Amino acid sequence: MGFTEKQEALVNSSWEAFKTNIPKHSVLFYTSILEKAPAAQNLFSFLANGVDPNNPNLTAHAEKLFALTRDSAGQLRAKGVVVADAALGAVHAQKGVTDPQFAVVKEALLKTIKEAVGDKWSDELSNAWETAYDALAIAIKKAFA
Repeated sequence: MGFTEKQEALVNSSWEAFKTNIPKHSVLFYTSILEKAPAAQNLFSFLANGVDPNNPNLTAHAEKLFALTRDSAGQLRAKGVVVADAALGAVHAQKGVTDPQFAVVKEALLKTIKEAVGDKWSDELSNAWETAYDALAIAIKKAFA
């Protein structure tokens, strides 16, 4: 069974909730990552001084990651597969990003979306984001080569 229209709609509507306060959600996202994997600070140049909500690179990167995941939901719905840009794969390969690190980011992403949507959070919404993120992670790893 493919990615459904309803799953795509869930991702899109919760993306809108995320965008209502990108600085706040970005801080939660990166704080969650660093709590789980402190060494990840070395993977992001904009985290050199910790999680600074006033750092435009922090919010821009979070917005880009969440947008890529949202776009992945659209690709899954339209084509059944996600294709990542080779440059995106190259950056992750250069940084030596590992499967456990992808898992930490996924956990932080879900925690952030849960916070953004509040009482609209559900297993169905979580599954939609997980599916979209997993497909994006697979596409990035394929682009490593």
